[in-house]
Amino acid sequence: MATVTIVPCTISDLHTLQDIALNSYGDHYLHLWHDGGAWYIERSFSDAALKKELEDDNAAFFLIHADNELVGFLKLNIDKALENYSSEDALELERIYLTKAASGKGIGKKVVAFTDQFARERNKKVIWLKAMDSSHDAIRFYEQNGYTHCGTYRLDFETMKPEYRGMVILEKELK
Repeated sequence: MATVTIVPCTISDLHTLQDIALNSYGDHYLHLWHDGGAWYIERSFSDAALKKELEDDNAAFFLIHADNELVGFLKLNIDKALENYSSEDALELERIYLTKAASGKGIGKKVVAFTDQFARERNKKVIWLKAMDSSHDAIRFYEQNGYTHCGTYRLDFETMKPEYRGMVILEKELK
């Protein structure tokens, strides 16, 4: 089992974050797009987009290392309302992106445990996320880690292939 470390990411880490975002996204998601992901990558991982997100006090980014190798990143939205929960009570797990080489090695489980602890320290009642309804492995992973279905969502990105636009919303109540 890899030794996993999860460290806060700041504006000074922008290009490190950008590199791992591009690598991990490229490993898993380019097939979703008519344009090979170019539009989404520019929208989400350009210098300007990442700088804006890193400067957002409500967003928390972390770099994920396994055995001292950078293998992914985590993005949490600290105060993000979910149906039946105020933003004070809810935290959104927006992204866990791991490289293909790091997938399936128990790293994600440690990131979920880290997220649970982060949420508990902020007295959150629920953690929630959106997963692509076509990502059966991801949905199963979250279910195995205590998440349950609570809704659906549909992306309206024009350059995304229509069969991949469906999302499920999953929640995990913290006891």
